Amino acid sequence: MMAMLFAQRVILGKCDFDKVPAKLKKQVAEILVDECGMPELVPAEFGGTAGDVEAK
Repeated sequence: MMAMLFAQRVILGKCDFDKVPAKLKKQVAEILVDECGMPELVPAEFGGTAGDVEAK
């Protein structure tokens, strides 16, 4: 329940992923990537694409 709350706050821009409590980061990352399809909001260490630089 709390993970979903933090995921929504990240989506709405009210909170950065860095501000999510450590115990919830994995769950929040899964929600953002798997359920919401927003890997750009999640750092690569948690399975997202935030901060990745594509080589051209």
